[in-house]
Amino acid sequence: MFKLGCASSACFRNEILSGLTVALALVPEAVAFAFVAGVDPLVGLYAAFMVGLLAAIFGGRPGMISGATGAMAVVMVALVAQHGVQYLFAAVVLTGIIQIAAGVFRLGKFIRIVPHPVMLGFVNGLAIVIFLAQLQHFQVSSEDGITEWMSGPGLMLFGGLIILTMFITHYLPKLTGAFPASLAAILVVSAVVIGFGLPTSSVGDLASIKGGFPSFNIPEVPFNLQTLWIILPYSIILAAVGLIESLLTLTLIDEVTNTRGRGNRECIGQGIANTTTGFFGGMGGCAMIGQSMININSGGRQRLSGVAAALFLLIFILFASPLIE
Repeated sequence: MFKLGCASSACFRNEILSGLTVALALVPEAVAFAFVAGVDPLVGLYAAFMVGLLAAIFGGRPGMISGATGAMAVVMVALVAQHGVQYLFAAVVLTGIIQIAAGVFRLGKFIRIVPHPVMLGFVNGLAIVIFLAQLQHFQVSSEDGITEWMSGPGLMLFGGLIILTMFITHYLPKLTGAFPASLAAILVVSAVVIGFGLPTSSVGDLASIKGGFPSFNIPEVPFNLQTLWIILPYSIILAAVGLIESLLTLTLIDEVTNTRGRGNRECIGQGIANTTTGFFGGMGGCAMIGQSMININSGGRQRLSGVAAALFLLIFILFASPLIE
């Protein structure tokens, strides 16, 4: 049964603010992962909304954030390139069914036998991948179309904003825990950039995030064995990758919060999220370790934070796209 998990106004405030922080961080990631998969940015944003909302409601780990992920996007790109996006939607639906079956047959419990060194490798490996992924933002295109590294005033400005962001996220929690440090950093740095008119890149430089409410659509593919043989290998890999990353993230949050999530329920929750997302034009997804840690460090411990993040993301898509871009 779904419960918000908040019994006080302070808890409610923390969960909502944490959800807002996560939603702001979700936008550029969802857009970037959509590009990786070779689909329209809205396909990634719809996935972040649908998977985030349903996994928060039905999943087995309160406080964990799910959405479109790079780990699954790199599997999708070949399917999209060869057969088109409709086959991707069909594959995502089948992925969800496989994940639900994994939960029903109680396969999620086996994540508990993963050795601790593997957990450390998983976390540190993702940290390295996330760090390396940021380096592309230090590159610019010259007038003749050649990509080169930033230098001079542009590099100093970009570096200064990064240092200011890191300073706020590191030291604000030492002063007060009443406001999420990541959200404070986003607001302060945005105010500085807008107030002084500083020339920096924005989400709008990547793509527009404006769209409508996701609509129900049965994937437009032939319903025959040939289609099944095309999507089945991708669905099996997507289901395995999604569950491995989700359950390892669940275990990490268990350790950080000294609580215990429910692995089998998380398998079913991820399956429900992906099956539904495939019918609403989303690329599917799984738990996100980076966003989950942002949520936990911002004070989000209950399902409400995940629900709030998804709903804020939908609000951005429907009404606040010019502001976010």
